[in-house]
Amino acid sequence: MSLVKFKRRPFGSLITQDFFDMDDFFDDRNWVRNMIPDSFWNGKRSEPALNIKETDEDYEIELAAPGFAKKDFEVTIDDNCLHISAEKSTSEEEKEDNYTRQEFSYNAFQRSLRLPENVKQEAIKAKYNDGILSFKLAKKEEAKKLPPKKVKIA
Repeated sequence: MSLVKFKRRPFGSLITQDFFDMDDFFDDRNWVRNMIPDSFWNGKRSEPALNIKETDEDYEIELAAPGFAKKDFEVTIDDNCLHISAEKSTSEEEKEDNYTRQEFSYNAFQRSLRLPENVKQEAIKAKYNDGILSFKLAKKEEAKKLPPKKVKIA
């Protein structure tokens, strides 16, 4: 099985591409590029890598999100968009006689993908295994590629 890494395309090709990452469209604009690079306050957030593969039967999406648990994810479909978000926080505190040590972390992300018109939304399946959130999006019957048919000439 080969997967093709999702590539960002310029604004002009949005009409022709099947999947459209709405977060990238609104976040990756000039006002973000003009901010101080590598600054904590520059408004950038980390997003997991995403692979999309199309077969004759379905679309397969893999999203790399290690360190999360199934319960951390929320996946919804609204207005022909697949919304994926996850949030996780940990906290640890150690108190001794003369000091207190407290550690905490917070991780979150959000991705939204516009779905192609030929996806059966009621048949979308998701699974999380070894840090990879996988989706299978079945195509509607009329969208599946038919095998070549020989036409008899009379």
